[in-house]
Amino acid sequence: MKAVRLTAWGEPAQVVPVRLPEPQGAELLIEVRAAGLCRSDLHVMDAPAGVFDYPLPLTLGHEVAGTVVDAGPGADSSWIGESVVIHGVWSCGACRNCRRGRENYCHDLRRRADGRLPAIGNGLGYDGGLAEAMIVPSERFVVRTRGLAPESAAPLADAALTAYHAIRTNRDLVDGHSVAVVVGVGGLGHLAVQILRALGAGTVFAVDPRPESRALAMRLGADAAFADIARITQSIDADVVFDFVGSSATTEAAAKLLGPGARLVTVGSGGGRLTVGKDLGLPNGWQVSAPFWGTRADLEAVIDLAHRGLLSVESTAYRLDDALDVYDRLRRGAIRGRAVLVP
Repeated sequence: MKAVRLTAWGEPAQVVPVRLPEPQGAELLIEVRAAGLCRSDLHVMDAPAGVFDYPLPLTLGHEVAGTVVDAGPGADSSWIGESVVIHGVWSCGACRNCRRGRENYCHDLRRRADGRLPAIGNGLGYDGGLAEAMIVPSERFVVRTRGLAPESAAPLADAALTAYHAIRTNRDLVDGHSVAVVVGVGGLGHLAVQILRALGAGTVFAVDPRPESRALAMRLGADAAFADIARITQSIDADVVFDFVGSSATTEAAAKLLGPGARLVTVGSGGGRLTVGKDLGLPNGWQVSAPFWGTRADLEAVIDLAHRGLLSVESTAYRLDDALDVYDRLRRGAIRGRAVLVP
């Protein structure tokens, strides 16, 4: 079968032939129907050797929807034939965070003692879904798509899941009175606008320098959209700011929008830095957080929102053979919403 594989650190991925995997033990074999591309893939490709504790070659792809077509001898064969989306956090299931239902913060997934980042799941340490088929360790990591089209379901596994988890963990500030700001209306931010609306946020402001992204934010329910954070009046006193860029141009500026008891939620990893301290002029009761991905229960909730018509992905489908060109377009910022490869 064909697969998009990283074969050397710091080098572009390649589309190469690989052996069709066979499920063992409790594993499930997934026929991939759609797989999303993510800027996280670019971070992995661009990294020098020693940053990630990942064996190479590695098949990329952590946003995957497909059909279960085979099961290992220790797996539940009733999954065969089911349309599923893959939960990409392959947690241990036994540590205290996993037992709390916070498996995206599994203790087995912490940074290694030597500083290297551990394998997390499909496409991020284990062979992923930018291929015609992939292996999932067990049924713990699959969720039924409830009739959603694969190209719509795949981006829910990361783009929507990450946005939902960031918002859900600040649910106490999302109500009919709240003022929420979404910085960056890209692959995640356009979903965050919809999720905030679905959860009853009173006022939603969006920030993005691209006119087409601001127009998209308005179409999806934002009350106003601005080209830069400085255009938002300081008097808004936001309750919560979701920064899906996380760059030097957004992090400090986003913090200036906070009102008393407000929170800055940094989702993007664009290299921004923020110095925090109780004597630095931040409002009383400020909080800053950097959430990571989301839980299986969060993924089920995201699929439910999409199934009910409250969440839709702005995406463009491409052929698997076009992966390298699409990655180049993603790097140049030429992709609106999410790019999805269809084998």
